[in-house]
Amino acid sequence: MLGAWRLTGFDNIASAITRKTDCSQHVGGDTVKVIDDSDFPTKEFQPCDDKYIDYTPCHDQMRAMKFPRENMTYRERHCPPEKKKLHCLIPAPKGYATPFPWPQSRDFVYYANAPYKSLTIEKAVQNWIQYDGDVFTFPGGGTQFPQGADTYINQLATVIPIENGTVRTALDTGCGVASLGAYLFKKNVITMSFAPRDSHEAQIQFALERGIPAVIGVLGTIKMPFPSRAFDMAHCSRCLIPWSGMYMMEVDRVLRPGGYWVLSGPPINWRNNYESWKRPEKELKKEQRKIEKAALLLCWEKIREIQEIAIWRKRTNYNSCRKNDPKPTFCVGNPDDVWYKKMEACVTPYPETTKPDDVAGGDWKPFPARLNAAPFRISSQSVPGVTVEAFLDDKLLWERCVEAYKNVNSIIDSGRYRNIIDMNAGLGSFAAALESPKLWVMNVMPTIAEKDTLGVIYERGLIGIYHDWCEAFSTYPRTYDLIHANGVFSLYSNKCKAEDILLEMDRILRPEGAVIIRDQVDVLNKVRKIAGGMRWNTKMVDHEDGPLVSEKTLFAVKMYWVAGENITASTRYIPTTVPRKKHLESRSYGNRLSDT
Repeated sequence: MLGAWRLTGFDNIASAITRKTDCSQHVGGDTVKVIDDSDFPTKEFQPCDDKYIDYTPCHDQMRAMKFPRENMTYRERHCPPEKKKLHCLIPAPKGYATPFPWPQSRDFVYYANAPYKSLTIEKAVQNWIQYDGDVFTFPGGGTQFPQGADTYINQLATVIPIENGTVRTALDTGCGVASLGAYLFKKNVITMSFAPRDSHEAQIQFALERGIPAVIGVLGTIKMPFPSRAFDMAHCSRCLIPWSGMYMMEVDRVLRPGGYWVLSGPPINWRNNYESWKRPEKELKKEQRKIEKAALLLCWEKIREIQEIAIWRKRTNYNSCRKNDPKPTFCVGNPDDVWYKKMEACVTPYPETTKPDDVAGGDWKPFPARLNAAPFRISSQSVPGVTVEAFLDDKLLWERCVEAYKNVNSIIDSGRYRNIIDMNAGLGSFAAALESPKLWVMNVMPTIAEKDTLGVIYERGLIGIYHDWCEAFSTYPRTYDLIHANGVFSLYSNKCKAEDILLEMDRILRPEGAVIIRDQVDVLNKVRKIAGGMRWNTKMVDHEDGPLVSEKTLFAVKMYWVAGENITASTRYIPTTVPRKKHLESRSYGNRLSDT
């Protein structure tokens, strides 16, 4: 399934790109030649044991128990050494079905895709999740908002400008099943949700099955994998984080000047709630004093306390904080250098301003205007070698590329691909060209990239994360519908094996998910050979200027197969039935789903 692969034949579809593609800085010819892919010898990768169906290599539960529990160290990333990496294909569970399309997926997840019922019992009163036949339903509740996220968000909107595009990017720490992020989409706010893989079984897996951006993560000893000044709003609702100095300093680092921090639940309004929380008064009072003291040190302004919700705002610049006493210790060094770096008990300095009313780091336009406006990091020449002109050229280039992709895969923006990941996001222009309520893009900034532009991506109102593709991504298997990889294999050619990167791509890709890889032809030939043994169907297409141009594009689709099946990479298996909920209409894509 790639576009209408099964309906019209891939060769006809692929050749359509030849008439319109202009995805590089080369200009010239009008035709593209499809490269013959027959007779490629391949190494056959075998399925992993069924026990690895939900394997998360860097968040493995058994390995985690070998690390200290202090400060949640054991819940942080701990990747397997080279000798213990799996070199097999992670199977999908039996009965796996293509997730519901958005927005139905917000409310329904097939039980077979994530067969874990513990939260339906543990969080029953709080309306997190319910089990109903062959599906889970998500009423939209949370620990702090059992009556629904909509009511809770509307309450926040009386204080925070959520409605007008001022708040576009949000961070939800300890997110549960990410219902806050799910319902913030209605306000055109995109939320990066994270929670550890812990006793709350599969919470991040549920979030991603629902079509909500999320990663496995914890606020422990390591800095969050996000750039400074990234989020318009940060949120914690009974997230069980022991808020005090260092953790709040880390939130301050990723919160943009003028951004908001929301804390709901204990210890806020402890005087009226300590009995219902079954917590000692003195303990709760001490907790809130610590939080208030840390907020004062950070020069945050407390703008409202509503029942059990407290809202602070970070100052727009440091001028209003100069009279504060005591003075904080300021961090030294690059605030975006965070990969596996320990948190520090220091405050990230504001960018310099010249006028008392200036916003440090520049004014952010409301979304969607900020999507295509030159970000401050570029206009202020904070990113070496990237000018405003280069930014605008990059934007136009990827708009053309995405249009060309649509000629090959006509359903790329139809809603079939909800969860998309860009493995080497650059300035975020691929995601910007795709921007639609039907989908979201996880923009990944490789830690070895020549230029760190993840801050630029956030300034555009998009989200992303730092990552090293020599390691496993912080997500569950089968969480992305479409993977885009521009120059990834050339970038990592001297760092790690292409086989390991491809196996990780296969792990996080859903059955019948699509892959688009752009790279040099010699690199793609090696990639294609490996992919041939991974139950991927592939086609490589020449550059639009003809076969003499060294850059090519490899299109691939992962075959549908589940645990217990003994099939070869040359076999295409299409199931005829999937679980059906009697009151839900199952969508059929690529002839894989059919009525039962």
